Amino acid sequence: MINKFKPKSDFSSNVLTLMTGTTIAQAIPIAISPILTRIYTPEDFGVFTLFIAISSIFGSIVTGRYELAIMLPEKDEDAINIFALGFLITFFISLILFIVIFLFHKYFIQFLHNMEIGVWLYFVPISVFFIGIYNLLNYFNNRKKNYKDISNATIVKAIVLAIIQLSVGFIQQGATGLISGQIISNMFANLKLVKNIMRDQILLSSISKIKIIFLAKKYKDFPKFSMLAVLANSLSQHLTNILISTFYSVSTLGLYSLVYRVLGIPSALIGRAIGQVFFQEATKEKQKTGKTIKSFNSTLKKLIILGLPFFSILFFIIKDIFIIVFGESWLEAGRYAQCLIPLFFVKFISSSLSSVLVVYEKQKSELIINIILLSSAIGVIYYSIDFDTFLFLFIWVMIMNYIVFVLYYYKLSKGN
Repeated sequence: MINKFKPKSDFSSNVLTLMTGTTIAQAIPIAISPILTRIYTPEDFGVFTLFIAISSIFGSIVTGRYELAIMLPEKDEDAINIFALGFLITFFISLILFIVIFLFHKYFIQFLHNMEIGVWLYFVPISVFFIGIYNLLNYFNNRKKNYKDISNATIVKAIVLAIIQLSVGFIQQGATGLISGQIISNMFANLKLVKNIMRDQILLSSISKIKIIFLAKKYKDFPKFSMLAVLANSLSQHLTNILISTFYSVSTLGLYSLVYRVLGIPSALIGRAIGQVFFQEATKEKQKTGKTIKSFNSTLKKLIILGLPFFSILFFIIKDIFIIVFGESWLEAGRYAQCLIPLFFVKFISSSLSSVLVVYEKQKSELIINIILLSSAIGVIYYSIDFDTFLFLFIWVMIMNYIVFVLYYYKLSKGN
């Protein structure tokens, strides 16, 4: 009887493993969110979002995007040398970033129009470093199919995040608890994932300067094209947050950021797990057949079946959820959330399938796609006279973009 409920394929089993960890990891922030929104103000969340935006923009490129190449070589010896290459790049970029912030600290504060973020700018390089290392570790463990360890790392990260944000929030006002929790939780997640690499001393001994240089040249298209692509993608999301704070208010950004945090749960819970396994399955399929259409169609079907009912129901109840869960002061965020649900559904599908670009090493296409996203976001802000206008234009312009991208991924998967 129990066997009926067990996964019938490796794909389903791997997705379930990642989803289990991600579910627990997402459940913890959800559980504490009603407390966080009562001990932190929308302004605090706005400062926290500014910090995340800056860290994420640099964190997206700090590895030179070499983490994507970890999945591609047949030999683990090559993969560990790519990991070492990414680590070195991450360290030096983080160091340079700290020097720049130290020298031009006052100018950055003036640009951001927020004094409270000033002291936290010095912590941005540390956060960026941890983000880069996590990306490298995540892809290496994905290559080795250590899905249970990836799952456990997300749980550890969520637990540490919750403990720090709650404990500090009760004893100190401002965004200190939110930001320090983010930094320290990333460090603990890295410590959890690095154990798999440190155990294999034979593999570590295969790291050499010659191999690192050779592989850096072999996969040079990743920093050449993919790095610009992901930077454009990161800017399209996080530069928007920075501009919202600049053109409207940090309080508006705080409300908007909570919406993204809540509506991003399905993507983090389901989409990311499915996307990771799709990446692995599509890579294997391409090596055997030269195409990825079977993996693509199967994954697309799963995404629609899981996402459509969820987002449809959420559309009708999201306002009440925000009032009940987060309090009356977050009512406006509930209105924003209802407007953004159609966009998040389409983005949920597109983002989960986007790794097909990496499988086919379409770095140029990835760059073009993300330039389109960035240009669209900046264009919408430029033509918006108020926040409501921005929200309306942003939603429908982005929906059209993501639909076109999915059609392109489909065509690519057919080998065209």
